Amino acid sequence: MNALIPVPTSSRSRLPIVLPVAAICLALAAGGLPRLSAHAAVVRQTAALSTPTVAVVAPDHAPLKQSLVLPGDVEAFQEASIYARTSGYLGRWLTDIGTHVHSGQLLAEIQSPEVDAELAQARADAATASANYQIAKVTASRWESMLKSNAVSEQSSQENVSTMKAKQAMFAAAQANVDRLQQLQSFEKVYAPFDGVVTVRNIDVGALIDAGNGGTPAALFKVAETDKLRIFVNVPQDNAADVQLGARATLTLPQYPGRTFVGSVARTAGAIDPVSRTLRVEVDMDNADGVVPPGAYAQVSLALAAPKAMLSLPANTLLFRPSGVQVATVDGKGQVRLMPVTLGRDFGTRVEILTGLSGSERVIVNPGDAVSNGQPVSINTHPADAT
Repeated sequence: MNALIPVPTSSRSRLPIVLPVAAICLALAAGGLPRLSAHAAVVRQTAALSTPTVAVVAPDHAPLKQSLVLPGDVEAFQEASIYARTSGYLGRWLTDIGTHVHSGQLLAEIQSPEVDAELAQARADAATASANYQIAKVTASRWESMLKSNAVSEQSSQENVSTMKAKQAMFAAAQANVDRLQQLQSFEKVYAPFDGVVTVRNIDVGALIDAGNGGTPAALFKVAETDKLRIFVNVPQDNAADVQLGARATLTLPQYPGRTFVGSVARTAGAIDPVSRTLRVEVDMDNADGVVPPGAYAQVSLALAAPKAMLSLPANTLLFRPSGVQVATVDGKGQVRLMPVTLGRDFGTRVEILTGLSGSERVIVNPGDAVSNGQPVSINTHPADAT
């Protein structure tokens, strides 16, 4: 039989103490290690959050051409109110509203018996003056012949020559009066000044026509040239420099949805209106079919051309600060650099940058108000997700 090995009395006495201490150490290790791991994770996360992640974009080229939509007033290429130049009664009218007329076409006839009578009397007076002039002319010639032979005095000859010249002047005055009344009589017939359409008729047969001798005259007709139109647009001062002669213009009218009409910039006022701060621009458009009526309202889209290509950025990259407009860029060291810029045209979601950028910068999208120079940042590799 094997003999039992006796346990020393000292080891047996320490065993109740070691076991609880070991249990406590194991419990501390089990509870402390996760805390230490969590604390390390918090430290790492805090360090990561101290460097914000940003999305960046690169400046793009701004379009050379831009469309500017403005309201426009459609007017006839030329329009004239036809007034009477002689008084009387309307004998007849030959054209009504909507009638297409040609230059020189008869529109109406006025009956003016007073003018006719005055013309007849003036012609008689001119015939009398002509006869008196002829007699004086023969007499003066005869006295000049007798003066050569010293048959009459020089004074008598000069008196007859002076009488002849006076009669000549009287004849010229009478003939001028005849010409005036003939011209006045010609105004009894009213003609169209140019090709166009009669848009207004204010007279009827038998109406008294006042040429302005006894009151304010009224227009008989109004004629408008509608085969070509003028459209006037007021361009804001900021865009006035981009309007070029010959630039394309597109018109839309509310009564023709989905249909466009094309014209071109013909001329500008050349000066800014000090009241509205706009530039008066005229767009000419062919209207041979007469579809677009004068006096209509239209939306005009003007093609504006920039003098040179510039850069553009999204509007949400701009920082508006008391010192001016700035953008936040990220340099090669991953730090923020604030750069002042000058704004140009507004394209809606994008803005033209005139100065301040070269085009190779990385510009931060939606920068915070607290962003500052030298601040470290990290660039998001998924800008679409960040946006």
